Amino acid sequence: MDLGIKGKWALVCGASKGLGLGCAQALVQEGVNVLIVARGAEQLAVSASDLIAHQAASTGANVLFCAQDITTEAGRAAVFAMRKDFDIVVTNAGGPPPGDFRDWDREAWIKAVDANMLTPIELIKATVDGMAARGFGRIVNITSSSVKAPIDVLGLSNGARSGLTGFVAGVARSGLAAKGVTINNLLPGVFDTDRIKTMLAANSKKTGQTVEALADARRQNIPARRFGTPQEFGAICAFLCSQQAGYINGQNVLADGGAYPGTY
Repeated sequence: MDLGIKGKWALVCGASKGLGLGCAQALVQEGVNVLIVARGAEQLAVSASDLIAHQAASTGANVLFCAQDITTEAGRAAVFAMRKDFDIVVTNAGGPPPGDFRDWDREAWIKAVDANMLTPIELIKATVDGMAARGFGRIVNITSSSVKAPIDVLGLSNGARSGLTGFVAGVARSGLAAKGVTINNLLPGVFDTDRIKTMLAANSKKTGQTVEALADARRQNIPARRFGTPQEFGAICAFLCSQQAGYINGQNVLADGGAYPGTY
């Protein structure tokens, strides 16, 4: 299927690896020009080179990269100095650390809200009116399955991402939709990324169980009996950015292998 977005420009955040990189790969495969952003300059440069060599080589898409912390005002300014207008924006920031809510002070909460709620809102604010003026726009916020099914040790993420979800629910149903701009949230369950590896390693240290035993236990709680891949996550993101997805708006799209136990 031709997604009808060849030649568009996309800003993809947290794109040096994991789910963000999977989204960038899928978009470049569709001929979308991308500006990828992440904090780690070395890994970001490697990922940009791989995108150019493996995806952009066949589609002719442009690949730019900017090593900045998108959660800071200075980082966002540097990104928009490289390019101001985007047709597609994929917001993505690493989740806050797990823990006991009794241990989190105000600084921990503010940091979580800045990264996982206020930064996406700032990126939406900076790009959405230009999208509306051009008659096309796609914003996809990578959030978490914990928005649908909260995880007790991820209280910082539960709270901050739920705040973003509430904001998006309103703004997606404003006059922007009539101007061709959609805003959706993409909720990952357990994917084979560095984050799940880090969490498994920490849990292994805490419980004494092996990482593989813990990973197998997690898989058994997923009807698909496996973790997702960044590539299939990216494909979902690319479809939400497509011309064909213009009637999908204000939704929370769950990609978790069937792990969420609810009907709705």
